[in-house]
Amino acid sequence: MDTKQAIFEHVKTALVDKFEVPAEAVCLEATLYEDLDLDSIDAVDLIITLQDYTKKKIQPESFKQVRTIQDLIEATQQLMDNS
Repeated sequence: MDTKQAIFEHVKTALVDKFEVPAEAVCLEATLYEDLDLDSIDAVDLIITLQDYTKKKIQPESFKQVRTIQDLIEATQQLMDNS
């Protein structure tokens, strides 16, 4: 499986299971705050979930520009590639 696809599936599962986001709402273009109605605490929880998934320490600054699911996947992929 393509790494980006694996990341997407993990993020989608986390959003649906932990944040009660409707599965049909999770797409690459979906914005985290507007479309998926996450708040800053949810964002921190999502970063912790991704840390567990990647086994990497994530600096919150590296996710400051993340606005969409696509951005989140790109940032996670970059984190995994840089190690």
